[in-house]
Amino acid sequence: MARVAGIRFKKAGQVYLFDAGEIELQTGDNVIVETARGTAIGDVVIPPAEREQSESDGPLKPVLRLAQPEDLQRAAELKEKESKAVVKARELVTRYQVPMTLLAAESNLDGTHLTIYFKSEKRVDFRSLLRELSATLKTRVELRQVGARDAAKLVGGMGRCGFNLCCASHLCKFETISMRMAREQDLPLNPANISGVCGRLLCCLAYENEQYRAMKQKLPMPGRNVVTEVGDAKIVGCNPLKETVIVKLESEATLEMPVTEIEESRGDSGPSGSQ
Repeated sequence: MARVAGIRFKKAGQVYLFDAGEIELQTGDNVIVETARGTAIGDVVIPPAEREQSESDGPLKPVLRLAQPEDLQRAAELKEKESKAVVKARELVTRYQVPMTLLAAESNLDGTHLTIYFKSEKRVDFRSLLRELSATLKTRVELRQVGARDAAKLVGGMGRCGFNLCCASHLCKFETISMRMAREQDLPLNPANISGVCGRLLCCLAYENEQYRAMKQKLPMPGRNVVTEVGDAKIVGCNPLKETVIVKLESEATLEMPVTEIEESRGDSGPSGSQ
């Protein structure tokens, strides 16, 4: 058994598990932990709790101590250096004509390891650039390529909804998004209308997908013949949020009416639930 705490290193970042040992921690505490890249400062998001470790977990890195004011000051100073490092790195990228876009930099607490994130449409040979960067910045530099969604998470921005990007504000991990989700919610299937600033399908398509699917199961499928108070008709659409269906009458007129006001036509006993 070990006292395991969940630590997050940046807003909306992934939560990592660490061995808290005998250190008393509460949610919101700043702590210094040991990572593969050296010491780092993080926030406690899951307070320590006894937990059995499986062999697949492997040995957990330790929480070293609570962060002190000087640690927070050091972290703030490193943030400024990270911004300057990105500016300098962009100058070198231009000089070496490497086809990459630099996004952000991240340093460990002692400043001995700097990770610079970039995006590129293809794999690039940056060996000469990396040697120059390490010599110029006087630290060990790692260049890490990220995909379009991770790039948006790093840079942040405003979504088409007018709010901060979900990935940068609260999403800890990316869900698999498909065009089927848009179809389930009767959204336009033009990718330009349902894509985010990253160029990928909007993450928010997953938020209400299960709700739409459950509501549609309660509605008859398009194509079924029904009887209404104004005559026989065929279902041509539905509105799950309003629990209504759109029907086409024999006169070719269309009406929207509550599903409770239609009856199944005799001879049409197919399954209910929209595809």
